[in-house]
Amino acid sequence: MAYLLPNEFVTKMVDAGESKIYMSTRDTLIRGYMAGAILALAAVFAITIAVQTGVFLLGAVLFPVGFCMLYLMGFDLLTGVFVLTPLAWLAKRPGVTWPQIFRNWGLVFCGNFAGALSVAFMMSFVFTYGFNTDGGAIASKVATIGEARTLGYAQYGSEGWMTIFIRGMLCNWMVSMGVVGAMISTHVSGKIFAMWMPIMLFFFMGFEHSVVNMFLFPFGLIMGGEFSVMDYLVWNEIPTALGNLVGGLAFTGLTLYSTHYRTAPKRKLAAQSAPVSTRSDAKPATV
Repeated sequence: MAYLLPNEFVTKMVDAGESKIYMSTRDTLIRGYMAGAILALAAVFAITIAVQTGVFLLGAVLFPVGFCMLYLMGFDLLTGVFVLTPLAWLAKRPGVTWPQIFRNWGLVFCGNFAGALSVAFMMSFVFTYGFNTDGGAIASKVATIGEARTLGYAQYGSEGWMTIFIRGMLCNWMVSMGVVGAMISTHVSGKIFAMWMPIMLFFFMGFEHSVVNMFLFPFGLIMGGEFSVMDYLVWNEIPTALGNLVGGLAFTGLTLYSTHYRTAPKRKLAAQSAPVSTRSDAKPATV
């Protein structure tokens, strides 16, 4: 695959963040909707595989197909814009402000949630044959996941809330590595390979992804999960989204920006100001 150096793909990260901020409301919502819907389908695909085969690892190995599809189609996840858009502000791109960044986050959130919720309703209809059956083993599994990852955290109080938050941080550390990894190659095969590894890791480890949860928990509620909408929001979606923001930005966006983008002008300046020897007996430097 054609490999781009870190200082090259970090510049692409800043460019991508700037372009998302200036995207129209319609395009932002459409791209967010499609991303949420595709990731939801990938989640139910992975769970179906895990339930039918009894091998959760196999579901985790195949889950990244959804992420690869939505990325290659240019759709947007909340976890991705959390990382990319602030970099345009840090790089002092003209006209980029925090109100614009918050606007982008809000629109992508709404699009992702609408797409994930649409798939939750469609899949619940499919699994229950129009709500005439109980949905079977897969529906039961998702309902159980919803209970375990809301009420299961709630029983530990503030420590449970922090556990979700940290799992959200770890999740978007990996997911944002997938977003960035796709920028290191100009070939489709290289992009897919670079995305696949961190996405598979986050899913198998059970880290919390705010957009995946936009599908899992509404679907679990429809399937009769013993938890409430407030349980979902307070004991999962809110701490997960905050953790996704902090983890992706701190561990991926800011680290790459500070060590590759910010130092690039200094390297260029040093190279321009370095003295050039005019001696005829000057020897080439050795490594």
